[in-house]
Amino acid sequence: MTLSVQFTTMAVMVLSGIYLGLALDTFRRISVYWKKRPIISYSFEIGFWLLQTLIVFYLLFLVNSGEIRFYIFLACLLGFSFYQALLKTVYRQGLERLISVFRAVFRFFKQVFFILIVTPIKWIFLLSASIILFLLNMIVKILAILLKVILFPFLLIGKLLKPLIPENLIKFLHKLYPIYSTIRDILKKGLKYATFKRR
Repeated sequence: MTLSVQFTTMAVMVLSGIYLGLALDTFRRISVYWKKRPIISYSFEIGFWLLQTLIVFYLLFLVNSGEIRFYIFLACLLGFSFYQALLKTVYRQGLERLISVFRAVFRFFKQVFFILIVTPIKWIFLLSASIILFLLNMIVKILAILLKVILFPFLLIGKLLKPLIPENLIKFLHKLYPIYSTIRDILKKGLKYATFKRR
């Protein structure tokens, strides 16, 4: 390597050390969101260091075709130490402010999403359900009225013919009345449940 290439390599490695400090603090700050999940935490940790190794080696490859010397590690360590000593506090403060801004923006878009999309869909669904239930209730009431109108002549005829009906048949019909009453109650409860009728 020529002298200029060596100086360029050292400069790039110092900057790489600073970059590693920035990346490490950023990763440590964000990792709190998955810290309680060990598998995800270990996977991200391994992936992070593999990615940083690839990035640093790629930069080294660009400046000196990937030739590794001992002073390269020293230059990288120098950059990392420079970051720790002078830039760490400032960067962390800026990172916290940036995260606060992202949180505020996320909350804003979340509220906009709920106001413009979720809430209208919810109200449309509730309105549609109310209309459908109202129509079902009206249909049930109309059918009940029609049934009473249809059965009225038969009930009238039954009352007129009651004196002519044998006593044994009347007793038998009285025995069947509890069964009819039970079926009627079940049907009423079913209709009330189907139409969500509330009193």
